Amino acid sequence: MNKVFLIGNLTRDPEASETNSGVSLCRFSIAVNRRFSSGEDRQTDFFNITAFRGLADNVARFCKKGNKVAVVGSIQIRNFEDNNGQRRTFVDIVADDVEFLTPKNSGGMQDDDYTPAAPKKKPALEPFEDDGDIPF
Repeated sequence: MNKVFLIGNLTRDPEASETNSGVSLCRFSIAVNRRFSSGEDRQTDFFNITAFRGLADNVARFCKKGNKVAVVGSIQIRNFEDNNGQRRTFVDIVADDVEFLTPKNSGGMQDDDYTPAAPKKKPALEPFEDDGDIPF
């Protein structure tokens, strides 16, 4: 099973684009703090994340540098040769889900066209005037 869960802060603004076939994609990176023992310096890992389709659109629209996000996805490793013939390895996280953890009112999220859903009201139960037609 290839599954990764990460919580961290965006290190730069997301970069939105499209594939040659027109599928939305968004690339961003996050900084994730490692656990540390007392007396040790805190260490940070940096991960490149790629999101596709609607998820890509939402990340590009609502996130910016510094926002805290939770990412669920899978690790993808690609090997290639650069122009100098050197073998290179590229590690990427392909996001299945991105949860926005920075509160909207903290100034971290863009809310240009954001309209919250109307609160749902519970239907009021009203008694029947005449229950003579009910068969039970």
